[in-house]
Amino acid sequence: MQPTATQRALIDGWQRSLPLVPRPFAVIARAVGTDEDHVLAELRQLQTAGALSRIGATVRPNTVGASVLAAMRVANERLEEIAATVSADPSVNHNYEREHAFNLWFVVTAASVDALRSALERLRTATGHDILELPLERAYYLDLGFPLDMPPDAAGSRQALRPLGTDMVIERADRVVLGELEDGLEIQSRPFLSLAKRCAMAEDEVIARLDRLIRTGIVSRFGLIVRHRALGITANAMAVWDMPDEAVDAMGARFAAEPFVTLCYRRPRRLPAWPFNLFCMVHGRDRSTVEGQVQSLAEIAAGEARQHDLLFSRRCFVQRGARFKAA
Repeated sequence: MQPTATQRALIDGWQRSLPLVPRPFAVIARAVGTDEDHVLAELRQLQTAGALSRIGATVRPNTVGASVLAAMRVANERLEEIAATVSADPSVNHNYEREHAFNLWFVVTAASVDALRSALERLRTATGHDILELPLERAYYLDLGFPLDMPPDAAGSRQALRPLGTDMVIERADRVVLGELEDGLEIQSRPFLSLAKRCAMAEDEVIARLDRLIRTGIVSRFGLIVRHRALGITANAMAVWDMPDEAVDAMGARFAAEPFVTLCYRRPRRLPAWPFNLFCMVHGRDRSTVEGQVQSLAEIAAGEARQHDLLFSRRCFVQRGARFKAA
């Protein structure tokens, strides 16, 4: 789709730091020079067009419940069938085809480690396929915001990953709020009031809980969650590296500083099938640009990386918010 000028301003300005006030869209309207009703109408149009997935939270992995990146080797003639089975499982919130022998990649999220194990076994049984499990070991950069008119390194658009406190506590009421927020805020004048009613809480308590979850780093981003493919960002690739264990953290920090890197994290090797331990996502509008950006990462890693590979996404089967219903 081709967003309107107001929609572009909303996308560029509010993919993070949505105002935590009773009428957030009125605040946004003043900032973009229009009125609340117009902002609401533009957001609804973005959602109808498929460019806006939801307005809500992205939750840092393994802070509320448990999650794992997973992959399967699937014969091409069965890929759509197996992908549909995987996508139908409520624990799966992302599911992509990628260019690799491991060609089906998905994220499984559950309310607990035990529930995660059950979900993985359920998927193994349903598909008849083994699953490569790649849990997160360390995150260097997690954002997945996609500006349209601002360069990705514009002031204020790139923020370091906030460290988590060792005394961080997730209360049951926090799970209730995140659970009711799974599909996003309602696009209406008082969205937190509507959320509060579903949570059986007061509006100010819901806002306060979200504020604390953001400040502690549990919620890594709160705002517009866009579908980048609908906005023309279709050349998306996962670059993976085999780094010496003693070098991976330093190289992960260097990669995370590059403005075109949208995700960067360490995951375990699974030898002999999977030798890679450093992962980066790069999202762009054309394949050659992304290839050039990944080549620049290879130059940074020269002398350290033993090997690397580039897995472009072919198809998105499902993209939705993770499920965090209270246990």
